[in-house]
Amino acid sequence: MPAQCSRRQLLAAAGSVAATAAAPPHILTIDAHIHLFDPARFPFHPNATYRPPPQPLEPYSKFVKQAKIDHTVLVHPEPYQDDHRYLEYCFAHEPSPGFFKGTCLFDPIDPQTPARIRALAERNPGRIVALRIHEMRKPGTPPTTSGAIHDRDLKSPAMRETWRHVYQLGLAIQMHFIPYYAPQIGALAAQFPAMPVILDHLARAGQGTRAEYAEVLKLARLPRVYMKLSALEYSSRQPFPYRDAKPLVRQACDAFGADRMIWGGLGHSLAEFKQQSELFDYMLDFLSGADRAKIRGLNAATLFHF
Repeated sequence: MPAQCSRRQLLAAAGSVAATAAAPPHILTIDAHIHLFDPARFPFHPNATYRPPPQPLEPYSKFVKQAKIDHTVLVHPEPYQDDHRYLEYCFAHEPSPGFFKGTCLFDPIDPQTPARIRALAERNPGRIVALRIHEMRKPGTPPTTSGAIHDRDLKSPAMRETWRHVYQLGLAIQMHFIPYYAPQIGALAAQFPAMPVILDHLARAGQGTRAEYAEVLKLARLPRVYMKLSALEYSSRQPFPYRDAKPLVRQACDAFGADRMIWGGLGHSLAEFKQQSELFDYMLDFLSGADRAKIRGLNAATLFHF
């Protein structure tokens, strides 16, 4: 009998080793772009540019554990404008210690903005990673000077001053823009070559001309400009999996390289995460596994100091 028990134990141990060997290794996964909303507890700002349905923290926290997402960058959204109370609430109630970092939204031409960014960053040490700036207005239309925080003048001296202070704070600039504005972004970024500049949503390539997207790709010549692979529907005229956007993704990868691409918009549910993971694999099937791992999470871990 003892020999029989020993044999069973050996077989069980062998099975356990085989199962472990068959299990794929965990690949670091960081969502570099997600919005959360809880308008019932944290009402939207009067200047909200849109009013989305709730996407609150509590179910999201359960989802990231199921999906095995390692970290998330909360991109502070326009419905809250410069009210960051919900962002700070999410920091205080995150799924695990150090799980979240976040961007902020302040008026980039307001003289008070540098001090306000500093105060927010000091209240939340190590958490604020970037100031997000929106440039979505139709070419030829004048920039805004008040109201909702978007479409301010990239050529304004006050804009440059804000970029300077962001650089001094050790943060990044995160641009949400249409390709038309790439040269203006490049002119600013060239003045602060050591500061990371993140281009959201593949620069919404589908909302510009080929010549304008060529100007976006020229931004890769600057050493710390990063492209974010997210919201590919903005660059496609086709349904999922947005096959017509794949050449644009390839061009971005060729220009920026696997070391300066990050991934975002992984969803709020397992179904959405599965779809985004399939899209990631389809769009980047020309890259090696090591390069895909960089874009999936390793680059974001370094860029955002997770």
